[in-house]
Amino acid sequence: MNDKRKPDWDPRSEEVVRDQRAAYDEMRERCPVAYSEFMQWSLFRHEDVSRVLHDHKTFSNAVSRHLSVPNGMDPPEHTKYRRIIESYFTVQRMDAFEPVCRQLVAELVRDVLASGEVELMADFALPFAVRVQCAFLGWPPTLRERLVRWTRKNYEATLAQDLQAMSEIAREFEGFIDGMLETRMQTGAKPEDDVMGALTHEKVWGRPLSNEEIASILRNWTVGEIGTISASVGILIHHLSQHVELQQRLRAQPLLLPAAIDEILRIHGPLVANRRVTTRKVAIGGQKIGAGERISLNWVSANRDGRVFEDPQAFRLDRDPAANLLYGAGVHVCPGAPLARMEMRVCLEQLLERTTRIQDVPGKAPRLAVYPASGFATLPLQVR
Repeated sequence: MNDKRKPDWDPRSEEVVRDQRAAYDEMRERCPVAYSEFMQWSLFRHEDVSRVLHDHKTFSNAVSRHLSVPNGMDPPEHTKYRRIIESYFTVQRMDAFEPVCRQLVAELVRDVLASGEVELMADFALPFAVRVQCAFLGWPPTLRERLVRWTRKNYEATLAQDLQAMSEIAREFEGFIDGMLETRMQTGAKPEDDVMGALTHEKVWGRPLSNEEIASILRNWTVGEIGTISASVGILIHHLSQHVELQQRLRAQPLLLPAAIDEILRIHGPLVANRRVTTRKVAIGGQKIGAGERISLNWVSANRDGRVFEDPQAFRLDRDPAANLLYGAGVHVCPGAPLARMEMRVCLEQLLERTTRIQDVPGKAPRLAVYPASGFATLPLQVR
């Protein structure tokens, strides 16, 4: 271990908090494999992050103190659960859910247009992510506010690295999942009723999924959906507000939206980092790292690496999409990517179709989010 090692940087310093992207860009060039007391080892270069993603035997995902299905698992255990989870994000399921998603966005856009000026994160991005999550899983609308509060508490505990609070928050989530599962079991829920009902019929290792396993799956989906999707929506709409010509181009050519979305989110990543732990001694980026040490993969920096992306801060639709690590790579590539891509495409389609201009509010600047979040904490905009 490197408990007495001199830190290479402080991830919670004022400089990093003020502008994460600029700080991570600087670290990528100055110290691409950096040690800190807060995160242990952080990797900033695309090459090093990709190496970890494709070597799960050396860089294990089993980093959580709590059950994490399947994110906190390695093959072959991960493989069994992954097969179950991938079945919920098929083309057929996405096509069936798209009209529901479209209706939810249309309602929110109508509300935004009625007000003219919005704080986009609170009035649009977060409500969108929460409503879509509840609709996709079959959760009642009455759960929305509770999910927002839970997500905020989870963010604050993660930032503070308050292990006791993180455990309590995980148990809180398991508590209201248990209640909904009990209701579905009592009413004899069928797989076709909703996602939660379907999960109660899934089997692994020849037995039904336990309530704890189902809660873990849903907790991972909820954190990913509400936190990352709301951040993504804010980043996307802010970028369009700063590039009116791109706004107009995408209104005229909506088929460009999927590529445009991936490129905007490459430039400004919605997810800062994910963790791994070394299973053996390893040398990476000129640093020697012992077994059992924590590794943080910095997605924001890796996707802005000029060694891979020419003029990395420029928006270009002709980049090789295979190099974009927005959804990860390797065996742990995000299984929910089809849902995320559909949600964001439909969100921007509806917003651009129903508006003529999205722009800054004079005298009101946006405020950037801080680690472990990315994107914007507040985003005042005029929507016409």
